[in-house]
Amino acid sequence: MDATTLAEKIRKQEISSYEAVTTYIEHIKKINPLLNSLVQDRFEEALKEAKMTDEKIKNNETLGRLAGVPITIKDSFDIKGMSTTGGLIHRKDLISRKDAQVVADLKKEGAIFLGKTNTPVLCFCQETDNKLYGRTNNPWDTTRTAGGSSGGEGSLIAAGGAAIGIGSDIGGSIRFPSHFNGTIGFKTGNKQVSQTGSFPSVDLPLQERMLGIGAIAKSVQDAELVNQIIAKNVPVDREISSYEVVIPMEQLRYPARESTLHSLEKVKRVLSSSFAVKDEEPSHYHEAAELWQLIMSMDGAKGGADIAFNGRPHHFFKEYVKERMFHRSDLHHYYTWAAYGAKLFRPSPKKSNELKMIIKDGEEEVLSYLEKKLLILPVYHTTALPHGEVYSQIFSIRKTYQNYMPFVAYANTWGLPALTIPVAEDEQGLPVGIQIISANGNEDAIFQIGKVLEKESRGYKRAML
Repeated sequence: MDATTLAEKIRKQEISSYEAVTTYIEHIKKINPLLNSLVQDRFEEALKEAKMTDEKIKNNETLGRLAGVPITIKDSFDIKGMSTTGGLIHRKDLISRKDAQVVADLKKEGAIFLGKTNTPVLCFCQETDNKLYGRTNNPWDTTRTAGGSSGGEGSLIAAGGAAIGIGSDIGGSIRFPSHFNGTIGFKTGNKQVSQTGSFPSVDLPLQERMLGIGAIAKSVQDAELVNQIIAKNVPVDREISSYEVVIPMEQLRYPARESTLHSLEKVKRVLSSSFAVKDEEPSHYHEAAELWQLIMSMDGAKGGADIAFNGRPHHFFKEYVKERMFHRSDLHHYYTWAAYGAKLFRPSPKKSNELKMIIKDGEEEVLSYLEKKLLILPVYHTTALPHGEVYSQIFSIRKTYQNYMPFVAYANTWGLPALTIPVAEDEQGLPVGIQIISANGNEDAIFQIGKVLEKESRGYKRAML
């Protein structure tokens, strides 16, 4: 069941919260040895909270919209009494004293947290592996990546390990796992959700506006519900018939496998009967990936390195070689190589000032362009690749990110909301997701068209391990 359905059944006492929580705990114990998705649990506390919820329901007490529903969250959000590690060995015993704002908002609505899921080091990669917890696997094929940085969450929800999960996205980190694992995923737009209690904190303004926090889910209605709970602004109702749909086919411009192109064609067929569908290049589409890379390199990865190196000098390349040759670093090579790249490509102060003006002007034009448009793009050029290949494509010194990041970078660079929906499968049975993007304020329109595609295409299917 999705979270919305389960919440209703718990409210009606058709299923007890204790039964739901117990069922999910047992399922996690079965699947997690194969996936390595959940890295910290609070099973005992969750069972106690479930019993308390059931008592409140019996006493006809007023409860929240997710009362008694077992959920999970990415290990980049503080939960009181648990550590927030960022995949770093030296942080494993640092216990949070209070909940992240997102966690507090969800607890207020009665959600019961089962535990926290795996991330790459400091959420700094689109694959999920670290020296503290190890690698997370894709439930459709464990030899393949679960994506990142919310890879643990995407993998767990795909395999039915919780009713719903929470992730964050500054460079595709909700959308990569949703696409690769076959879940619904929603990245919120510019500063729509508080990052208080999210680790590491994103302090540079140009980077902060790229960050989105939202659900990794089994249904669009669940993603919409979570957004209503955690977003600062409740989405306004939109008349969807007044929107145009843009699906670049001839104007896609970047490499895409046959399964990806077929998925776009399928979406076009589904929507053409009800919407005006255009094939055009979106506003400021071509420069999005390079701008994203420059913004992510603005501090040369210094902020994260101060945390990762724990007071030691920042020797990214030396640490990378030490790990690759001798396996003797506490830092996974995904992080040190990506951080080394950020240091190399750090923009000059003059270029950084130019970036601010480019983003300011470009964002105004993009928001104007998308005011009455819904843009549909792939998430990645292919389905889930074997472990390590996505990392190699995005963090290559040949700058191949310019071919492979434009689809996801568009929503981050321009601070836009984006909903990912699995619409098809490739010839190997791996999920293919697309993303629906629009201007901030058009979330309701995004969810409406998302429900149409969810109904008329693949939608969420649980991976059977």
